[in-house]
Amino acid sequence: MNPPLSPITAPEAERRAQGASQEPRRGPRLMLDPVLTLTVLGLGICSVVVLGWVTAKAVPGQPRYYSERQIIYLLIGLAAMVGLARIDYARLRHHKVAIYAALVLSILAVLGAGHSANGSVRGISFPLFSFQGSELGKVLLILSLSALVVDRSRQLQERETTARVMLAALLPAMLVIAQPDLGSGLVYLSIAVTLLFVAGVPWRHLAGLLALGAAAVALVLVVAPAAGVQVLKPYEVERLTSFLNPSSNPQKEGYQQLESKIAIGAGQRTGSGANSTQIQGEFVPEDSTDFVFAAVGERYGFVGAALVLSLYALLIWRTLRILTLAKDLFGALVAGGVVAMLMFQVFVNVGVAVDIMPVTGVTLPLMSYGGSSVIATLLAIGLLQSIYVQARATEALKGRVLRP
Repeated sequence: MNPPLSPITAPEAERRAQGASQEPRRGPRLMLDPVLTLTVLGLGICSVVVLGWVTAKAVPGQPRYYSERQIIYLLIGLAAMVGLARIDYARLRHHKVAIYAALVLSILAVLGAGHSANGSVRGISFPLFSFQGSELGKVLLILSLSALVVDRSRQLQERETTARVMLAALLPAMLVIAQPDLGSGLVYLSIAVTLLFVAGVPWRHLAGLLALGAAAVALVLVVAPAAGVQVLKPYEVERLTSFLNPSSNPQKEGYQQLESKIAIGAGQRTGSGANSTQIQGEFVPEDSTDFVFAAVGERYGFVGAALVLSLYALLIWRTLRILTLAKDLFGALVAGGVVAMLMFQVFVNVGVAVDIMPVTGVTLPLMSYGGSSVIATLLAIGLLQSIYVQARATEALKGRVLRP
């Protein structure tokens, strides 16, 4: 038999308690989601490889000009991702007004001081990159709208809540569309609708929003022109509708998508490799940004395109998984907003490249060239990492509390 344990005297218990209180408290270890991190790194490597080939002749004498800059953007974005993961995302909820103000001001700054490119004013030029307020605005909108929904979580059944969220998204969306940047404006609206869905607003509210959206499209494209009112310019209407029959005007509005389809088809199963002609011959415009998927398809074929799409599927799946792990409603909404941003951009960008969607100027996350797009996307991933870290920390704390 084991000898009986001697009782602990009151002075001894006090000394032990003091010793425990003097031990330094260790903060939770920063354990990033490994699957999410590896997926992001995989997409970043794919981007650098593809851009290195696409832009090799873009700057004479500097074949790695764009690929090296893309690496810099990725490193800056990854550092920002890790830094944001170390912050408790829940603290950002209390700064929703300042975040929303920063969102609107960044877009207005671009409208006032931005440079013009291809008829659009989308960025402010800096030595290393062009700052696009609409890209950063996606992340800021997710945070501010998520906080607004949480603050009105007890009034989700009221139409006023749905109206407030949509109006808060509509203001920056209209400012972005005025640049004009229709693609980013649609991303903003998709984020708002997704947040309402994740929050659990009544289905009749969502159905009403879809009906209003369809009515707005019909008004702009059909009713207004029939009444002699041109809301959109003729070339804008043709650009939005040319995907239905791009061969009807192959030299103008249908040119980009026709050449993109030819490039993807030329890649066949394993890619054209060094024999690629569509991209190298500069037949596909914007092959490093809006049509970068066409470059993937021609150079690496079905195998390369499948690899990239598999990485996006893994990225979206992991984001949905983090949504279910979130410790609170705010975290779930932020993750839902990031899901909406990623899914919309991937679907539209790839859809444009294969000619099932109208050309709207949406970049492919982490693949398209551009500092603002890459860094903003990695900031959104940083929020996901923060949600994951906090969820793991909360789970570990519950385990210690419930342990007998």
